[in-house]
Amino acid sequence: MRFIFFIDHLSTWAGKLFAWAILILTFVVSYEVFMRYVLGSPTAWAYDTSYMLYGTLFMMSGAYALAHSAHVRADVVSRYFPPRVQAGLDLGLYVIFFYPGILALVWYGWDFFALSYRQNEHSSYTPGGPPIYPFKFVIPAAAFLLMVQGVAEVSRCVLCLKHGQWPRRLGDVEEIAIPVNKQEEIKSAQSDSGETRQ
Repeated sequence: MRFIFFIDHLSTWAGKLFAWAILILTFVVSYEVFMRYVLGSPTAWAYDTSYMLYGTLFMMSGAYALAHSAHVRADVVSRYFPPRVQAGLDLGLYVIFFYPGILALVWYGWDFFALSYRQNEHSSYTPGGPPIYPFKFVIPAAAFLLMVQGVAEVSRCVLCLKHGQWPRRLGDVEEIAIPVNKQEEIKSAQSDSGETRQ
C-alpha cells in the first residue's frame, strides 16, 4: 500500500502543481480582453499562450484524475458486480486498452516532441510565434505520469482480487453534495432516535 500511495502522492503533486496554470490562463485571457476591447491594441501572443496553457493543464491533470478516480466511467452495470469481478474487469481493461494506448502515447509523443525540437518549431498562428517544442514535451510527460499511475491502479486491482475489497484511496477532494447529504443523514438519524426514545 505504501508504494501505491507514493504513486498517488506523485500524481496528486503533479496535478496540483499544474493546476496553477488556470490562474495564469485567467490572467492572460483577462489581459487580452482588456487590451483588445478597452485599449484597442490586441496582443500578438495571448492566443498561443492561452491554448498552450489550457492544453498543458488538461494533459497534466490526467494522472491526478486517475489517482482520485475522477475520470468518467461507463460503469452503469459493472458497479453492481462484486468487487473481485470489478477488479478482474478493470485489470483486463488496463492490460488490453490502457497500457497499449499509453505506451503508444509515450513513444510517439516523444518522437513528436523530438522532431519539433530539432526543427526549432514555432507557432504559425501569430507572427514571430513562441516555440512549440516545450508544449509538445507535455505529451510524453503526461503519458509517462499516466503510465506510472496505471501501475498503482493495476496494483489496486490485484489487491482487490486477493482480498475481496478495494484498497482505499487518498482523500483529497470530495463533492459538495456528499457532506450535505451526510449532514442530512445525521440529522435524520438523530431525529429518528429522538422519536424512538419518546
